[in-house]
Amino acid sequence: MKTNDRKVGTVSRGIRCPIIREGDDLAAIVTDSVLEAAESDGFSLCDRDVISMTESIVARAQGNYATVDDIAADVKAKLGGGTIGVIFPIFSRNRFSICLRGIAKGAKKIVLMLGYPSDEVGNSMITLDQLDEAGVNPYSDVLTLERYRELFGNDTKLEFTGVDYVEYYGELIRSCGTEVEIIFANQAKTILNYTDCVLTCDIHTRARTKRILKAAGAKIVCGLDDILNAPVNGSGCNEQYGLLGSNKSTEDKVKLFPRYCQPLVEEVQARILERTGKHVEVMVYGDGAFKDPKGKIWELADPVVSPAFTDGLIGTPNELKLKYLADNDYKDLSGEALKKAISESIRSKDGSSLVGNMAAQGTTPRQLTDLIGSLCDLTSGSGDKGTPVVLVQGYFDNYTN
Repeated sequence: MKTNDRKVGTVSRGIRCPIIREGDDLAAIVTDSVLEAAESDGFSLCDRDVISMTESIVARAQGNYATVDDIAADVKAKLGGGTIGVIFPIFSRNRFSICLRGIAKGAKKIVLMLGYPSDEVGNSMITLDQLDEAGVNPYSDVLTLERYRELFGNDTKLEFTGVDYVEYYGELIRSCGTEVEIIFANQAKTILNYTDCVLTCDIHTRARTKRILKAAGAKIVCGLDDILNAPVNGSGCNEQYGLLGSNKSTEDKVKLFPRYCQPLVEEVQARILERTGKHVEVMVYGDGAFKDPKGKIWELADPVVSPAFTDGLIGTPNELKLKYLADNDYKDLSGEALKKAISESIRSKDGSSLVGNMAAQGTTPRQLTDLIGSLCDLTSGSGDKGTPVVLVQGYFDNYTN
């Protein structure tokens, strides 16, 4: 073995940081934390390392918060304050319950239309097998709450949280002094049989849902991205995403998705270059984009994985599949000859797209920020690890480095 052969590829490290508060100089804290971790753990930064910070600490440092009353005021102003159809929300105490409380306080009646058997991100109240047994067609059938309970009973709790969101959301709306009617349907225009003022709460399909509703004659159509897309009574906001990407902060306040992140990632990049001479990439990340095979939950409840990133993270991987080369192009080679041939193939890449090249089949055709953001989300976790910054090293290396 050559003594200079590297035996380690990509490394993802959670970086511990101080607890971030509103007004903190986040660029300085992130830079210092990464460099202190490098000194403490005995590693060095390299060109094209990736420093990622979770959107939560960015929004917290910005003080980007809004109250239930702020939400209520905006909903009432934009949707009239009468009977509002609230359709396709996800089932989440963290993501939606406080938003729903504000929505309810801005209306006299809510017609809550839930998609079934699961919400947009895969939280399932009932199973496909239960639908089959009941003879229900989710693409066409509209169920009242009474019919839903008759078919599926009163115990339709989510597997991992043990919460019956049908009951929970209904009680939450009533607790605000607002009347509620709950139906189950998967066709957006169904809600127009109940009201022509609609707030659609889906995340990734919102543009299509709005288009369908407007074409079907809805009087007012808003998405969560249209609520708090400007300050209300001095609140925080997000011009692009509104309430999308928000998280519960307290029982009457949400932390919104961060704003104006691009200057932050560029400043961290500049600070690292000044202090180390290394040109790193920097990004802000939220939810990863992956699906749990057991619970069938798609993690991505944020509108995007990364709201801001430096230019070196634009694009998709442009890689060759080593096992394809080994099994096809160089199937007659082995040992050092095989290594040399594969290495030469990798070095011969000229930077042009490998889309359509058979030797690239099976490589992941996703945005770099989605891939790296997912890795960072898994590394940092969502609990008490205390590592809201993640350093990824060697991601852009290949077999020849």
